[in-house]
Amino acid sequence: MFESLSDRLGGVFDALKRRGSLKASDVDAAMRDIRIALLEADVALPVVKEFINGVKEKAVGEQVLKSVTPGQQVVKIVHDALVDLLHTDDQDLNLIGEPPFAILMVGLQGSGKTTTTAKLAKRLSEKEKKKVLMASLDVYRPAAQEQLKILGEQTGVATLPIVAGQQPVDIAKRALNAARLGGYDIVFLDTAGRLHVDEQLMAEVAAVRDTAAPRETLLVADSMTGQDAVTVAKSFQDRVGLSGIVLTRVDGDARGGAALSMRHVTGKPIKFLGTGEKMDEVEAFRADRVAGRILGMGDVVSLVEKAAETIEQAEAEKIARKMQKGEYDLEDMASQLKQMRKMGGLEGLMGMLPGVAKIKKQMAGANIDPKALLRQEAIISSMTPQERRQPKMLHASRKRRIAAGSGTSVQDVNKLLKQHQTMAKMMKQVSKLGKQGKLPGGMGDMGALLGGGPGGMPGGGQLPGLGGPGGGLGGGGLPPGMGGFPPGFPKK
Repeated sequence: MFESLSDRLGGVFDALKRRGSLKASDVDAAMRDIRIALLEADVALPVVKEFINGVKEKAVGEQVLKSVTPGQQVVKIVHDALVDLLHTDDQDLNLIGEPPFAILMVGLQGSGKTTTTAKLAKRLSEKEKKKVLMASLDVYRPAAQEQLKILGEQTGVATLPIVAGQQPVDIAKRALNAARLGGYDIVFLDTAGRLHVDEQLMAEVAAVRDTAAPRETLLVADSMTGQDAVTVAKSFQDRVGLSGIVLTRVDGDARGGAALSMRHVTGKPIKFLGTGEKMDEVEAFRADRVAGRILGMGDVVSLVEKAAETIEQAEAEKIARKMQKGEYDLEDMASQLKQMRKMGGLEGLMGMLPGVAKIKKQMAGANIDPKALLRQEAIISSMTPQERRQPKMLHASRKRRIAAGSGTSVQDVNKLLKQHQTMAKMMKQVSKLGKQGKLPGGMGDMGALLGGGPGGMPGGGQLPGLGGPGGGLGGGGLPPGMGGFPPGFPKK
């Protein structure tokens, strides 16, 4: 999300940073470029006008024009303005009081409402330890109620039993009664959608709202519909009343204008972002983090949170202890590949790291294969436990067997083994430095050492050696065991 906007703004800011000092005309030119970038990103015109006026007023001030680093000052002003545009104090769900709480899910058909309901129910059940019940009020779309039931079985969240012929208001009453009797904390009411906003839809949603008295009314909107999503949000806000917005399919929306416009037009906070199709691919919306992503500053906080959620601590500590001894076998490599894939793969990780926009472009130009992680895992899985612990025993016939078993080629197997040798060599070097006292804290922050091989992509300051021979992806301040991902990701 925000790729095109981020690229355009990055070009504007690069030009400003190259200037030793700024004149008012330089700021005017930059504001024109930012205005065009926002409009091309599908941000509503009134939002753009207000945003530009606020930024310009601060950017032409005497402190900025005479600053030692005027370009950086302008970037900070734009960042703060984006945070102000997106932030509200009520971005978290209001779950204070006497349960059960009803959460009403509304939106158009096809926006991902039912899937989002299951995602949020799973998130609240697992992270907040809430007892959650889901109920489908969609009596029009074929198999809509069965869909929610199946999603409930997949996520381990209870669903209201289906009663054929019952109408939405009656289903809502039954769900609330079941929630009270069953001791549930939260009941999600997944309402029906239409292909467009109509009177019947609004009247039905309003009737359910009056019956359920929901604590939260969340609009689920497809971010890829751009300005249409803003129109839909305003219609629901005017007729039903919203407490928040959930934007779906943000992983496929390169513009991101809907997010910036909806918050401003409706006056309601964006509470969650749907980042993919899997049931755990939903994240809380945080204005400062999103602003950082837009401006290419990354989102290290979200990265660390995701690492903490996905990394198995015991396994990570086990690998860290082996690394301290200079040991690193193919089982360790497989564990790191799995951890990296669970965190969204190479592309997902890079989207959260600061200063990597240019490297991402270089990766695209270098044709890095996003499925490389899966193939590498398949290769290691095709080995016997003894072969994983002792890679030196892998001669030609064994390599042919592993290639056939993993659906790859002997060349792919050789590449993986070469990457493993490089990493194992690094582990030994790091271990020696730690024993000699040259590595502060023994094995603390290995990010600067891992991945420092020759042949790294130019301009990759934060991630040295990415994709080059002997290169690797440094793990900065991530939890133990995430320090050095396997180097030299294969090309397609």
